[in-house]
Amino acid sequence: MPPLVLAVTLLCGAGTVEAQTGQIRCSVTENGSPGRGTIVVEQDGREVGGGSCGATLSVPAGKCKVTVRLDGTLDNPSKSVKVKVSPGKSTPVSVDFQTGVLEVRIETKGQRGTGIVTVNRGSQRIGTLGSGVAARVSAGSYEVVVRLGGEERRYSVDLRPGQRRLVRAQF
Repeated sequence: MPPLVLAVTLLCGAGTVEAQTGQIRCSVTENGSPGRGTIVVEQDGREVGGGSCGATLSVPAGKCKVTVRLDGTLDNPSKSVKVKVSPGKSTPVSVDFQTGVLEVRIETKGQRGTGIVTVNRGSQRIGTLGSGVAARVSAGSYEVVVRLGGEERRYSVDLRPGQRRLVRAQF
C-alpha cells in the first residue's frame, strides 16, 4: 500500500475508535445558596472522572453513578445520583446539602478553657473541635462530648438547616 493511502486510511479510521463522550455539569447548593463541592463519576464500579463542581466534566457516554461531596464541613457529607450521559450532550447534576453551624465553648470558673470536644452522630465519631471553633455540619442530631481534665460533659444537639447552635460547656 502506498504511504499516502496508508496515512489516509489510518487518519480516517482513528475517529471511529474513539469512545463516545458526553459531559456532566455539577452544581452544589448549601441550604439553597451556592456552595462548593467535588464530584466523582463511576461507570460499572470504575472511576471515570472527577473534579470540582462548577466545571464541565467529560466522561464516557452511558449510565453513571455521580457522587457529590460538600467542601468545608466537619462531617464531609456526600450524595450520590444515577444519571445517563448521552454522547455529545451535557447532563446537569444539582445537589443541595442542608447544614448548620455548631460551636462549643468551654468555660471553667467563669473563664474560657481548653479541652477536647468530640462530635458524634449515633455511634459514629464525625470529628473533633477546639473550644470556640465553629464548624459547619449536616443538619441532624448530634452528641457533643466535652472533656476537661478528668471531667466530661455530654450534650444532645439538634441542628436544623441554616441554624447556628452554641453549646456552653461549664466545668
